[in-house]
Amino acid sequence: MPPAAPSAHGARSIEVPVLSQAIRDLGVPLSLAVEASGFVFISGIPPIDCRTGEIVSGDIGVQCEAALTALKACLTAAGLTSRSVVSVRVYAANAGHYATINEVYARHFGAPLPARTFVPVGSWPGDFDIEIECVAVKS
Repeated sequence: MPPAAPSAHGARSIEVPVLSQAIRDLGVPLSLAVEASGFVFISGIPPIDCRTGEIVSGDIGVQCEAALTALKACLTAAGLTSRSVVSVRVYAANAGHYATINEVYARHFGAPLPARTFVPVGSWPGDFDIEIECVAVKS
């Protein structure tokens, strides 16, 4: 699917190979990545395999790694890297996973670290335990 034309306020959707279609196939009405006013907003992304578009199962470490790898694919599609990220929100189905998530997260982000919020959630309509979103700055 070609990128959508900019909206009236200048926002444009960014197509992410494999992942954008995987999200559409799940029936979720959203853009995976949107550029507007010099920022790139990446929707909460679950642990999706960047090659197959399938949800990755496994322990929270495996799921977190897959979600962060998918997040990086979104950044790459926008012409950015993890160093462009200024804010991250991590949603997890179990607050007890906090330490493991931090271990995996630390391998993906270096100094200066982006601002981050960790949000424990009750449940969601998916067979996974984590979802990660971010905001990045396009220089």
